[in-house]
Amino acid sequence: MLNLKGLWFGILQVFLSQQFASGSTVYVAIDRTTWRDTNLLMASIVWKKRAIPLYWERLKTLGNSHYDEQTTFLSIALSKLADYRVVVLGDREFCSVDLARWVGEQGHYFCLRQKKSTYVLIEDKPWLKLGQLGLTPGTKCFYNTVTMTQSKGFDKAHLAGKWKRRYRGFAPEEPWFLLTNLERLDDAVAAYQKRFDIEEMFRDFKLGGYRLEDCWANNKRFMAIVLLISIAYLCASSQGLRLKRKALQNYIARPETANRPYRRHSFFYVGLAAHRWVPFWHDCQQQIQRLMRLNRGKIKYYLKGQKAMEAVLHAL
Repeated sequence: MLNLKGLWFGILQVFLSQQFASGSTVYVAIDRTTWRDTNLLMASIVWKKRAIPLYWERLKTLGNSHYDEQTTFLSIALSKLADYRVVVLGDREFCSVDLARWVGEQGHYFCLRQKKSTYVLIEDKPWLKLGQLGLTPGTKCFYNTVTMTQSKGFDKAHLAGKWKRRYRGFAPEEPWFLLTNLERLDDAVAAYQKRFDIEEMFRDFKLGGYRLEDCWANNKRFMAIVLLISIAYLCASSQGLRLKRKALQNYIARPETANRPYRRHSFFYVGLAAHRWVPFWHDCQQQIQRLMRLNRGKIKYYLKGQKAMEAVLHAL
């Protein structure tokens, strides 16, 4: 049986040493996802607009995780990042002030989104729900050393709030309220925005790449498949980065457009598509050569494609 701690952590340490300098900031997004009757808790390292799996565990029951599960899980995951400045990012499932206190006691930073129904005590004002602070689209706020929740008051962190402005007639339904020990509003908001990269990773694991939702394995076999996909995901993303740096992505995937606000393809997509492109080339080489005889004006581009193919094969 493939062993997560023995195999994956060794690969991960090599990746970390190559991509992050000792003492640099590493953002760790924690989230939970479900495949049929499998409930998976996962921590991932934010990297290049994607997230690379750090550690994962299968929960014994469906539904949200609880404090004991979260702290036990994070104890293992964060122990692999002792050489870095860690910022833990979590959505409203991880809004517990107890969890925030625990992360802070471990010497890490945190940025945890809170529910709008959570009570907060700010200076000499009465207890208010976060939804009553009066934020509107396009506004933001930052409070130092607030007390969160009436039952388990937390008064050693800050509260950052931001409601994105209306754009083209659209605005988010509600603002972000973030419990954090980061010292500036902009730092907290910028950090929490990175949490959404784990959603892109889950999409790549599912319909966007490896179609994990079509897997019918369970228990240990399922966890072994997740391990194999994590290794493949890291390899494909790393290879895609190398191919983009060599400007070979235009031969592999649909070219980017200059006026497009977001990139069309991630490093993962380029790396994955390269593995599909190589066998396609060999299968169709004879047909392509016959087509070149019909239109010799395209030979220049054909030779460029061959040169790119050799470079891709060398990179793979």
